[in-house]
Amino acid sequence: MADTALTRLRKICLAFPEAREKPFGEHVTFRVRDKNFAMYMDNHHGDGRVALWCKAPHGAQEVLVSADSEQFFVPPYVGPKGWVGVRLDRRIDWKGVTQLVTDSYRLIAPKRLANSI
Repeated sequence: MADTALTRLRKICLAFPEAREKPFGEHVTFRVRDKNFAMYMDNHHGDGRVALWCKAPHGAQEVLVSADSEQFFVPPYVGPKGWVGVRLDRRIDWKGVTQLVTDSYRLIAPKRLANSI
């Protein structure tokens, strides 16, 4: 299941202009101009989750986590900066994941690139 989730996440993330994949220890980051816009985490520090971490628009993290704390969570380290975690080891709403990753890319990418999608 984790390999399938990573394969689908790769397809979403690498479709953006200048997006690149870069290994980060045992995890995978997706970057634009060397800035992370999405991270694939598999059992990060033994948390038992396969998850996506991505930057969310202001206020979205709180709304998502409050609405469904089984699917969404505040990730360590980047959570205080507004990033949201999405479990990929459960039933996945890929349209929702695509929208979250798109929003994250737009928040991180230079304006010219963000406006091109």
